Amino acid sequence: MFTHNLKIININLKMKRLLSIELQKIWKNKASRILTLTYFILLTFIALIASIKFDLGIFKFHLAEMGIFNFPFIWHFNTYIAAILKLFLAIVIVSMMANEYSYGTLKQNLIDGMSKREFIQSKFLTVILFATVSTLFIFIMSLLLGLSFSSYTEFSIVFSNLEYLLAYFLKLVGFFSFCLFLGILVKRSAFALGFLLVWNIIEGIIKGILTFKIFPNSKTAASIMQFFPLESMSNLIVEPFSRLSVVKNLGTQIGLDNIKDYDVHYSSVGIVLCWTVIFIFLSYRLLKNRDL
Repeated sequence: MFTHNLKIININLKMKRLLSIELQKIWKNKASRILTLTYFILLTFIALIASIKFDLGIFKFHLAEMGIFNFPFIWHFNTYIAAILKLFLAIVIVSMMANEYSYGTLKQNLIDGMSKREFIQSKFLTVILFATVSTLFIFIMSLLLGLSFSSYTEFSIVFSNLEYLLAYFLKLVGFFSFCLFLGILVKRSAFALGFLLVWNIIEGIIKGILTFKIFPNSKTAASIMQFFPLESMSNLIVEPFSRLSVVKNLGTQIGLDNIKDYDVHYSSVGIVLCWTVIFIFLSYRLLKNRDL
């Protein structure tokens, strides 16, 4: 028992040491520090949606009164909106890796005794930390907004649909792992982000061809696309706007039935987890086989 506890303590100390090294690198880099702070500041802007009111003659509405901050819908809405802003932290992740090559800190870390496995572990721990802090931030902000504006504050309703927070966490971890892999693969942040954009376009083209050319009026295209990395991450949290009663009523009036599935599915979770493992493994293999 003592030996087992000692191993756990050593692992925790190692993780803290590796994470501390990475956080120092990020905080000492002005651009990374500004981007990280900007990301969390922008997340708070979601709260400003509550104050938006439109008054166009007879057409008046208050966004907060449309139910976007009602429990449990707020978990879906806020995680979807927050996920759009993940590019800010993605830039930090890519730059974090690119700077290792530019400033020679990677080689220096290895000279100082850090193994390549530990180096990748330190980067992945940073990814986990960013995703965890972001998820906790969204949880607290959503809880406060919901308690302020929601029409439903019963305990069972408030804490239902929390799987969207898990989906948000996994979406960030998967996406940041992809960015980490690109940072190691390309070595330059601008080219890595360009590659990310190109890959997104490629997936869009493939999806369009499968949907409208090869498998029209069929679910086959969606069944194939769910295995692509960015599409699988997107499938974790689908758009929430068509769930709003205003949109549903409008659809009913024009004869459109909403049959979209908004749930977080285990299959989507499993696919993203697989891609995360693949990206981290490829990052390690690439770094291990590369002559630094």
